[in-house]
Amino acid sequence: MKTLSMSRWTHALHALVLLLVLGSAPAAAQLSAIHAAVNPLVEESIGRGDIPGCVVTIGNSSGVYYQEAFGQRQIEPTPEPMTADTVFDLASLTKPVATATSVMRLVEQGSVRLRAPISAHLPEFGENGKGEITIEQLLTHQGGLIADNKLADYQDGPEKSWERICALGLKAEPGSRFIYTDVGFIVLGKLVEKVSGKPLNEFARDEVFAPLGMGETGFLPPQSLHARTAPTEFQDGAWLKGTVHDPRAALLGGVAGHAGLFSTAGDLGRYARAMLRTLHGQAAGPLSRAAAQEMIRPRDVAGNWRGLGWDSASRYSSNRGELLSSRAFGHGGFTGTAMWIDPELDLYVIVLSNRLHPDGKGSVNDLAGRIGSIAAANRAQRHRPPTPAMAEAAVQLGIDVLRRDGFKQLAGARVGLITNHTGLDSTGASAIDLLHAAESCELVCLFSPEHGIRGELDQSKISDGVDEKTGLPVYSLYGKTRKPLPEQLASIDTLVFDIQDIGTRFYTYISTMGLAMEAAAESGKKFIVLDRPNPIGGVAVAGPVLDAGSESFVAHHTIPIRHGMTVGELAMMFRGELGIDVKLQIVQTEGWRRGEYWDATGLTWVNPSPNMRSLTQAFLYPGVGILETTNVSVGRGTDTPFELIGAPWINQRELAAALNARRLPGVRFVPVRFTPDASKHAGLVCGGVNIVVTDRAAAEPIGVGLQLALELRRLYPDDWEVGSLNRLLGNQAVREEVLAGVPLEQITQGYQAGVDAFLVRRSGLLLYEE
Repeated sequence: MKTLSMSRWTHALHALVLLLVLGSAPAAAQLSAIHAAVNPLVEESIGRGDIPGCVVTIGNSSGVYYQEAFGQRQIEPTPEPMTADTVFDLASLTKPVATATSVMRLVEQGSVRLRAPISAHLPEFGENGKGEITIEQLLTHQGGLIADNKLADYQDGPEKSWERICALGLKAEPGSRFIYTDVGFIVLGKLVEKVSGKPLNEFARDEVFAPLGMGETGFLPPQSLHARTAPTEFQDGAWLKGTVHDPRAALLGGVAGHAGLFSTAGDLGRYARAMLRTLHGQAAGPLSRAAAQEMIRPRDVAGNWRGLGWDSASRYSSNRGELLSSRAFGHGGFTGTAMWIDPELDLYVIVLSNRLHPDGKGSVNDLAGRIGSIAAANRAQRHRPPTPAMAEAAVQLGIDVLRRDGFKQLAGARVGLITNHTGLDSTGASAIDLLHAAESCELVCLFSPEHGIRGELDQSKISDGVDEKTGLPVYSLYGKTRKPLPEQLASIDTLVFDIQDIGTRFYTYISTMGLAMEAAAESGKKFIVLDRPNPIGGVAVAGPVLDAGSESFVAHHTIPIRHGMTVGELAMMFRGELGIDVKLQIVQTEGWRRGEYWDATGLTWVNPSPNMRSLTQAFLYPGVGILETTNVSVGRGTDTPFELIGAPWINQRELAAALNARRLPGVRFVPVRFTPDASKHAGLVCGGVNIVVTDRAAAEPIGVGLQLALELRRLYPDDWEVGSLNRLLGNQAVREEVLAGVPLEQITQGYQAGVDAFLVRRSGLLLYEE
């Protein structure tokens, strides 16, 4: 048996140590069990020659929590190591991921009906007794068609191939038998083309892959992806690498309903997470919840349980883990691929190999099934859909929990408190007053972040002072220093942080926390975070990751713009990844689920800063805020900052029309004219747009901000000053793409790998269930 490489053990050990130190013990035990069981199992399979290598990914609706690349992706003609971003020929995974999902898009658009004869759309197919075969019967392999017609039928090009398929007769009465058939899915691919007016590859790209950010998924992969594509077999004097293996799909030009799709583990993970979130009622797309539920509903097809395009439990599901629930759905591919998604367990398992390389042999189904059972037995968190009772339950903030527990976490401590006007408990009582009155500890001094201890100041520097109510000294962390000084910490033993963040990288309160943690470590002080919900949710993560070396007070660490973490979770990340040797304690919020926005908590909204006046503004801020270092107004000096953007040189109707033409999900742009009374263009009439959020579940604020930047660059290249654009964006490659006019979809695809890596980094640090 081969052993794991030292680098892989190091990676696993790092993840485990991080979980043990910063996360909960059960999560650490689960990850340890997965590594201990999966890794040697895969190495044994490689050692037997079953596969040259593979990529295994396990995750849930929140993200990836296990991913490993094993062995080689190429043995002949020269060895190449397997990497997590290897591109695979998915073979029959094409059926559910591309074809069936596309058909379901047509269903929910009202273009086709599942129980209607497919001949209603393809009348030429209805000859020889096939006129009553329904779309649903083809999706469940009970249309009565043969598995495959002879290869010679495809030798004369796609048109002749279709004529010969139409001329086929029935092998069984429709609806009477389960016959797994490639022919049926070739017909379904033709249906998509006929009804939508687009070839299957284009429709699936536009309606399924692009909306999910699956930028490396598609038919006929471009040459740029071939270098990291896993080869299959040697045919006609060349290795098939980036060329479809299935012979019928190849003769059809590489695009077919049954095979031909290429993808990566990262992209398939995006699809799986979207399906889980949709089925959990979070409207993640590309299908509606109703369409997704109908798609995965198991049908008894002569003792074989099938969904629409998906396998549930049939004679073909040997790659299904025995411990997956009855709601699990999945599929495999002849080339050595498998994916199973379980909404009951909030789990997905992806095993991608090129088992045919190099000799046309090999097997992956048994391995995939074993890994599925391991994942089910050690799943990270079981999803529990929120109930009305949960929604109404009071959220207890960290300060509430501290107070409820009699301040025992601070027993005997001399405390310095980093806070501002948001440091309130759920009744509105100030953390300053609560700690000052507590008998079990002594509040010695206060530290103020940007905007001051009362959150009313919008100026470049804030001075030290004295708190009028308590008489305690207030040290500014937004003046001559942004980090507590040793002499300021000399009289305390514990620093407490209680400030409401808004979930955006460049909001400076998290930088204040990180710098204070460093100061506490340097002075040997304990650091306690009184945690609070992320008001824009703890699930969505988006935007480019900060370039390493670009850290600043508005960019404390290499995280995406929208990080989806609480301050407590970020504190754990800072300690682990920045090497801050501080004794850290998180007093967790209770009753909050990370899928909830602030308006689901029942808590009172307090403006975290003078220009953050509503949840809508906080939601838009990660995207619109990117632009405020340039010469446009983002609504500061108006009643609705971050819901507006404009400048005297902008034609409001022109900009609104250009933005609305892009059909960004969940938002509309209304042309407006406004006059800010402060900040950029104060006192000047500005043309611009009001950003209206029509569907928060669908809207993506980073995409809004980047599309605004793209339109400003295209429409007003001589007026829009971009010299400081990267100050908050924090990613030079994305800045250059914006200036070059690269489409938003391509920009998003380019930085998605960094987001995926971040999801892995944060996976062991999440304190709250979804």
